[in-house]
Amino acid sequence: MNAVRQDTQATAPATGPAGLSRGDLQLIGGCAVATLAAGGARLVSLPSVVPFLVAAIALALLASLVGRAVDALGDRLGAGATGVVQSALGNLPELFVCVFALRDGLYDVVDAALVGSVLANVLLVLGLAFVVGGLRHGTQRFPASRARTLSLLLVLSVAAWLIPSLTSALHTPAAGHERGLSIVTAVLLLGLFALSIPASLSRGDAVAAAEGAEGGESTDGAEGAEGAPARWPLALTLVVLFVAAIAAAFVSDWFVAGLQPAMNALHISEAFAGLVVVAIAGNAVENVVGIQLAARNHTDYALSVILQSPLQIALVLAPVLVLVAPLVGATFTLVLSPLLVASLIMAVIVTVLVVNDGESTWLEGATLVVLYVLIATSFWWG
Repeated sequence: MNAVRQDTQATAPATGPAGLSRGDLQLIGGCAVATLAAGGARLVSLPSVVPFLVAAIALALLASLVGRAVDALGDRLGAGATGVVQSALGNLPELFVCVFALRDGLYDVVDAALVGSVLANVLLVLGLAFVVGGLRHGTQRFPASRARTLSLLLVLSVAAWLIPSLTSALHTPAAGHERGLSIVTAVLLLGLFALSIPASLSRGDAVAAAEGAEGGESTDGAEGAEGAPARWPLALTLVVLFVAAIAAAFVSDWFVAGLQPAMNALHISEAFAGLVVVAIAGNAVENVVGIQLAARNHTDYALSVILQSPLQIALVLAPVLVLVAPLVGATFTLVLSPLLVASLIMAVIVTVLVVNDGESTWLEGATLVVLYVLIATSFWWG
């Protein structure tokens, strides 16, 4: 994301008080209004879908604000730390939604939401990015080695995530020990994430140094002289992150409370609600960023943003839910239904095949979107 901000510095709006741009102030104000509206919608008599929709909008805006604060914090810690901080804190709103859903016994929603977050990124968002970028710029190219690395990590992390499901579906001797196996898998995946942190830090710093060497004219004094966005003060960053996280916790609770009435009113299944509605609401703004990058012909950055999110789901969010579920009186395992497993396997295989050659076309993107719509449709009835 540092590279994204460097690219947009030339057109960045002037900063206001405390280094906040007009866009930052609008985002903070929008979060405040949407959060108050989501809370107020619970206190008045409205159609059952309205409180849910208002909470979904507030959740999307808060997810954007958390992401902005996480990026600012990563800037303070160093170039390579941004990705690490994003992995650790960037999915807070989605984590809260899943925890409250587990508390309310909506296990199918949580399973589908985790898988849906992966599918939405690697099929829907990546497909739309390829379509928009391809229609505007023709065939787009990106570093094949970086794409292969990201897709390989995705395949490996998803494969580890699916082990408990396979042992259950194949009726192996471990089939009766899904909870214990899920805990072992969660600990190992979190350990793998921890082991990746030093490499991420060194790689991020090396990339930043290389970019600085290539664009020496935009470093040091040039930054800030041409209207570049000033860094948020550290105290402001921490306050915004803390307040946004607290607000996201409340809004997530309201979002889950409104989910069941909305599902009943719209006649949709828990699986479809999790796979599509919850997954897209929790990643809405990040998804838009990936598509915007592709539209500006920054396909390499778009690919990195889009593929990092499902990696965070598999390596961090799903394992954390296994470990924290008992705190809300729930028992959560990594065992998925056969259709969810098949959909996940199809998605990651297709992703590897599409990005392996280092180039994309609008037709490839359209194929990914069609596949996502077909998978989502198959879950409409449950």
